[in-house]
Amino acid sequence: MSSVCNVILPSLAQSLDALDRILDKLAEHCGRTAVEEPIFLSARLYPDMFPFTRQIQIACDFAKGAAARLSGAEVPAWLDDETSVAALKARIEKTRAFIKGIPEAKFDGAETRTIKIRLGRNAPETEMTGATYIASVVLPNFYFHATTAYALLRHNGVQLGKSDFLNR
Repeated sequence: MSSVCNVILPSLAQSLDALDRILDKLAEHCGRTAVEEPIFLSARLYPDMFPFTRQIQIACDFAKGAAARLSGAEVPAWLDDETSVAALKARIEKTRAFIKGIPEAKFDGAETRTIKIRLGRNAPETEMTGATYIASVVLPNFYFHATTAYALLRHNGVQLGKSDFLNR
């Protein structure tokens, strides 16, 4: 496996595990407080931002997209139809399973592989190396959405700390 992938894949896995665990804390919080899940799943930091559910979906999309593109595989298209904590946990598990299912040898040369991607819905396709894709697209976007999901729960009273985000 390429040296770049030896760093990024475990990092994504650690953060996917953290998202899974903060969902457990959300479920516990809902049980303790009698606040229903949909209140949290639809929470936004500001009206024009995506809600919590979409933050988790997009974080998963960046993780699976990175693994697929860096290994030369097709990026799987998944429905964005999760409406519960359990369904979001299942999406995270499906993301982890997809990444783990790619043979290590497929990542050889990933940092120099040409990655073609649209950086926005209506943007033209652009090309970059795998290393540039990781540093400029994957990591900033993945962590933006993972951090936003964490912040939404924390802001809304779920007892989380930095160690939850870092998965320690």
